[in-house]
Amino acid sequence: MPTRAIVVMVFVIGLLAGAADARADINVTGFVGTTTTPGSRGAVGLAGGIGILIVAFEFEYCAVSEDASDESPSLKTAMFNGIVQTPFVIKRLQFYGTLGAGPYHESLGDYGRTNYGIDYGGGVKISIAGPLRARVDYRFFDLRGSARVPNLQRLYAGLMLSF
Repeated sequence: MPTRAIVVMVFVIGLLAGAADARADINVTGFVGTTTTPGSRGAVGLAGGIGILIVAFEFEYCAVSEDASDESPSLKTAMFNGIVQTPFVIKRLQFYGTLGAGPYHESLGDYGRTNYGIDYGGGVKISIAGPLRARVDYRFFDLRGSARVPNLQRLYAGLMLSF
């Protein structure tokens, strides 16, 4: 799968790039986006994390809206993610790959299901000014159990504030 290759490539580039000054990066991101499976639905969420050089950890909460017209359930996820990122910024861009897991709740009308899932993907952080960055992220979700929509994809954009 191309996404896995990108994650591996980012990791290898980070390892080969050499050492940089160690510093903790604590950040908060608010985002909006869309899922593409089974139909396009809005998503909104919040993420917070901490990272040092090429490794970061993040907690992310996201809510996807329901669309009863095409039987697309609402989805709430709470994912804990590990992130591998470039230890440097290239022309205001910092690339990353992510892998995580956590609980989800899917519902549509009287139907409701809670279980766990995994997510993986990647994205880019774009420096704007000082501690403010934009973030664009693409994720694949594999929801375990008997989810109505077990595999979905999400694209989002958000604003990140680093401390």
